[in-house]
Amino acid sequence: MKIVVLDGYTENPGDLSWDELGKLGELTVYDRTSLTDEDEAIARIGDAEVVFTNKTPITKKVIDACPNMKMISMLATGYNVVDYVYAKEKGIPVTNVPTYGTASVSQFSIALLLEICHHIGHHDASVHAGNWANCVDWCYWDYPLIELEGKTIGIIGFGRIGQAEGRIAKALGMNVVAYDLYPNDSGRAIAEYVDLDTLYARADVISLHCNLTPENTGMINKDSIAKMKDGVILINNARGQLIHEQDVADALNSGKMGAAGLDVVYTEPIRADNPLLKAKNCIITPHISWAPKESRQRIMDTAVENVKAYLAGAPINVVNR
Repeated sequence: MKIVVLDGYTENPGDLSWDELGKLGELTVYDRTSLTDEDEAIARIGDAEVVFTNKTPITKKVIDACPNMKMISMLATGYNVVDYVYAKEKGIPVTNVPTYGTASVSQFSIALLLEICHHIGHHDASVHAGNWANCVDWCYWDYPLIELEGKTIGIIGFGRIGQAEGRIAKALGMNVVAYDLYPNDSGRAIAEYVDLDTLYARADVISLHCNLTPENTGMINKDSIAKMKDGVILINNARGQLIHEQDVADALNSGKMGAAGLDVVYTEPIRADNPLLKAKNCIITPHISWAPKESRQRIMDTAVENVKAYLAGAPINVVNR
């Protein structure tokens, strides 16, 4: 059996091993495959039976051109790059890797918040530039510093990741309110469930952990921002399309929004003309919440288990049943 990995570099830039996957078939790993040239993907898949992708699209054309393909597996949780509906019509299971990033993503969202509160990176650079050695006072700070205890965080999307963030926030002494379409008892043990308008009105910090749907695309926009507290902090390491970027940039520049910490943007890699790049008090990181080695190892382990289950005739983590 032939196995092809179309874009393995972000999953494994060299600090993990493909060996366990290689034990299951004749394995070929490409670091990158074009996101726009379907013919390149077709040529690389060839007569492979199992195909792994992260961001390389597997379209109807690719599926039709590779009739030996029997399984498509994501090296991620999201699977929108695959025409999974058409794959189902062709009898091809599409599998993903759920829940691998709960710890790392929730930790990163809090890291973004703490960076906004303390500007540790800036002050470290300032010290290394000689500013402390040349300071007439025994200490200094270039930005207002924020204490989180007693403040309210509103978490939109209160599944595994949102609840993990909520537990960390509570440990910091924050009050936690949450909005979710499906409230549950585990969530109630951490947060007070409220409607969106109440969350917007009460939260000092708003953190997004919801799935992207047609209904919530652009949900953070000028209308919802108007319902928020002046100086609210926004954290988004879920999906970039959840926010209207120009509206958020305008709110940051006007001071209505105090700061934003973002690990995702609407178009990735970020475009040079993205208005958030020039917005005030906006921290942007390159979609790395998921990327600690421990988290990526879980992706690798689940990818192997997905293939083993397929070979056993009982596929798991199938998103297009």
